[in-house]
Amino acid sequence: MTTVPEGRGAATEPRNTSIAAVVLGGTGYVAGELLRLLAAHPNFSVAAVLSDSQPGEPVAEAFPHLAAAYGDTRFASQAEVQELMTRSPRCAVFSAAPHGVSAQLIDSLLSAASAAGTHPRVVDISADFRFSSAAAYEAVYKHPHGAPARLPEFTCAVPEHLGNLETTHVAHPGCFSTATLLASVPLLSLGLVTPTLFVSGVTGSTGAGRKPVAGTHHPLRHSDLYAYNALSHRHAPEIGACARAASGVEAEFAFVPHSGPFARGIHVTVQAQLRKPLDTAGVLAALRGFYANSPFIRVATGAPRVKDVATTNYAHLSAAANAHTVAVMCAIDNLNKGAAGGAVQWMNRMWDLPETSGLTATAPGWT
Repeated sequence: MTTVPEGRGAATEPRNTSIAAVVLGGTGYVAGELLRLLAAHPNFSVAAVLSDSQPGEPVAEAFPHLAAAYGDTRFASQAEVQELMTRSPRCAVFSAAPHGVSAQLIDSLLSAASAAGTHPRVVDISADFRFSSAAAYEAVYKHPHGAPARLPEFTCAVPEHLGNLETTHVAHPGCFSTATLLASVPLLSLGLVTPTLFVSGVTGSTGAGRKPVAGTHHPLRHSDLYAYNALSHRHAPEIGACARAASGVEAEFAFVPHSGPFARGIHVTVQAQLRKPLDTAGVLAALRGFYANSPFIRVATGAPRVKDVATTNYAHLSAAANAHTVAVMCAIDNLNKGAAGGAVQWMNRMWDLPETSGLTATAPGWT
């Protein structure tokens, strides 16, 4: 088991001595969630929000719910962001740019910063740096990697599964991957199960991104539930790679994702065969021990509910066992713990801040 340590304008330095935060891919749901979290963060101050499609446009037009925090902020161009990064000695870059776009964008900005003698830290929320090789990435996403030379600079893991951060930059796993890994890595690391795991997950409509498609159109998704990409979802190889890195076990994940009729959240159930008889109390005790030093993990006897974690960086886990089979359930918010919140958690660690800084707000309830 690993343990873990315990004002705004566009393209301008923050007015205080806090760390300048840059958000890339600024008009999507994850970018909006990043901006919401950063608005209340005690150490990061948003210095630029990149949108090459809308430079100069008000951030509040894309995110009306953030108008109170970003009323005067306008989207910056790539050139403006690059200029900021080349003169900011302390810069935290959060990339919410799309898969296949993020790598080239990050590479270009980091190259300019390096030439100027500055050294930003990056957390990429896209899939572009989640694999250890360009070949592994290309096998899943079916196009060449945008910056293969940068891959060794990134480490992909959920924060709870990497004790000592010895990497320049971080790739945050996807939201389905985060929930699945939180439920399965303890089982594998502690040798409790055979290495074939069956995963069923349900995600909210925000997981499909902001651009409307049939799967997110409310009249089609409301009051409905359906599986998609059964046993062939592109997150399955990522889950296997991250589980192997965290546990040292080569495991097979049979993953079936589902679309749920809610906007935010993911609920995952992981089932596996126990290596030796164990009851529910024993599994819960093992989970609590594994995550004893993880402030965002809650292990309870009751079933995890999406509403209890919606909008938060917390993950709720529970389990059941019948001597031969174990089921571990995990509920997270896909936009927060599964994306923006996990990225802020990583960035806190990368800048030696308290891991919980800016992330302790609880769920609103009755969403």
